[in-house]
Amino acid sequence: MPRSDNLRSIVAMLLAVAFFSLMDTVLKLLSARYPALQVAALRGLTALPLVAVYVLWRSARLSGPWLYADGDGPSKPRSNNWWIRLMQQVLKRLTPVNWRLHLLRGVLSIGMLSLFAYALQALSLAAAYTVFFVAPLLITALSGRFLGERVPPAHWWAVGFGMLGVVVAMRPDGDELLSWGALAVLGSAACYAVSAIASRVLSRTDTSDSMILSVMLMLGLGAGALAWPNWVPVAASDAPLLLALAATGFLGQVAITAAFSRGQASAVAPFEYTALAWGIGLDWWLWSTWPDSATWLGGGIIVASGIYLLRRERVHAAVEHP
Repeated sequence: MPRSDNLRSIVAMLLAVAFFSLMDTVLKLLSARYPALQVAALRGLTALPLVAVYVLWRSARLSGPWLYADGDGPSKPRSNNWWIRLMQQVLKRLTPVNWRLHLLRGVLSIGMLSLFAYALQALSLAAAYTVFFVAPLLITALSGRFLGERVPPAHWWAVGFGMLGVVVAMRPDGDELLSWGALAVLGSAACYAVSAIASRVLSRTDTSDSMILSVMLMLGLGAGALAWPNWVPVAASDAPLLLALAATGFLGQVAITAAFSRGQASAVAPFEYTALAWGIGLDWWLWSTWPDSATWLGGGIIVASGIYLLRRERVHAAVEHP
């Protein structure tokens, strides 16, 4: 793979992390004013129009030479029903094949964002990120059971070491991380890990466009329905926050898709840990908080374990597919 592709992908990953960190900042601000389920619903509802337009555009672009619906090439004029045929192709790409896994991912997305929004009511961004970084380790542990992948013994050691980092960060004698908020982040990370495994399976039968659109639909409508009994009217003064939530979430999704579309995952993924630097900086700037030594140590252990896993995967891939 060309080195320039990896460099561009790393830049895209850095941008994605920046956008998602800003999105999480907005989630934290909103979680102080609205219930967690409502915040999750607002995340889906605000992003849905942008995601729908983007996915429709991508589906139309990837549907083939639809301008010449009769397949006669540029020398022939377009058929009058080219628009109908285009929509048929787009709907074909967007129609889910495995409905059960789409529903499972939707439910997991609601749980992930609701739990994370609930946790942000009590935890700083840096503390929440530190615990959430256990998700890649959980994905490694689950891949052997549900995907039939062989997990080398060294990977299990890395998973165990990362779990130790979580225990250090949560510190049993602490009063911030050993809380319902910390447990909520762990639950959010578990939902994310299971959703990632489901996405791997779903990608065998369904397009990425249908996966993105279905999650946003179920997140907005599903979480909205669950939050409706306790829905708090959204203040007009929060409109800028909602616009920021939509823009940062959408741009982060576009950037992370670009990051993994061309670059090596083992070279790109470690830069996701720069979210911890964003969390520390935003905590200090907006809330004048600073992580303590236990959070630093636990975060360092988890990040080191995750990077070790990614590097091992890179070496393994080079040996298996030189």
